[in-house]
Amino acid sequence: MKYLFGPVNSRRLGLSMGIDLLTTKTCNFDCIYCEVGGTTIHTCERKEYTPTAEILAEIDELLSNEDLAKPIDVYTITAMGEPTLHTGIGEIIRHIKEKTGKPVAVLTNGGLLHRQDVRRELQAADIVIPSLDSARAASFRKIDRPAQCVDLEEIITGLALFCREFSGQVWLEVMLVKNINDQPRDIEALQQAIRRINPDRVQLNTVVRPPLESFAAPLSQEDLTHLAGQLPGKVEIIASFAKREHDSWRSPEAAEILEMLQRRPCTASDISEALNFEPSQTKRLMEELADQGQVLKMLHQGKTYYQPPHPH
Repeated sequence: MKYLFGPVNSRRLGLSMGIDLLTTKTCNFDCIYCEVGGTTIHTCERKEYTPTAEILAEIDELLSNEDLAKPIDVYTITAMGEPTLHTGIGEIIRHIKEKTGKPVAVLTNGGLLHRQDVRRELQAADIVIPSLDSARAASFRKIDRPAQCVDLEEIITGLALFCREFSGQVWLEVMLVKNINDQPRDIEALQQAIRRINPDRVQLNTVVRPPLESFAAPLSQEDLTHLAGQLPGKVEIIASFAKREHDSWRSPEAAEILEMLQRRPCTASDISEALNFEPSQTKRLMEELADQGQVLKMLHQGKTYYQPPHPH
């Protein structure tokens, strides 16, 4: 499928069917830690970047196969970039809810939540996971590299408005990069912003997969734990992939793996956990795909990652 991918074992959401609203990296940010490459279209303009009707048709095709659709815990709307730039997002959320009754989660950088139309379109979702990597203008520009149309104060105001209006769960994700947005004044600004936004929970993350920029370095588990204790509200660290219990492993399928790698670089272990593939078979298949030139190997933080021959 062109827009749907998975289902994958999500560390936060369970068995998740991903829905990618954009097929070209279109975003109002160009984050230094992004795992899907640099932003091609750097914009705040909302429009129908991909045909909404085609996405709805793929959803209906999936739902026609009960064996595939029944085990899914949640439908997760994401994008090769920022999904709220797509003007069909509200219709897509409502379609999923009407057809499945399953929860819908939206992953967003939060940069457009100051817009009333965007907040209104997300109301039908169950979980919204926006980002706020920095509440200081200087470090915000360094880590997220926003388009000129983006204003940090508007983002924080929009997040606070959305939390007040939204009846579902808001999990605010903060991506911390060493020596970029982890200094005392950054944490102090985040404390103030989080109190103002008042999300249901705060999720701390750091750079795990190969980032867009090589200088985007991770924090240690110890550092994350220390900073988590300084932030208000319910704070959890999500940087490490929690191992799931598997009732039965599947034999790995090259097509599913290649589709997953289009979205982000992964280790053989990532692939095995996400797709419920038998670990040793997955490792062997990845070596075969690398030998055949179907994937590229790269070393990052002592781990071997795989990506497409021509990554985004």
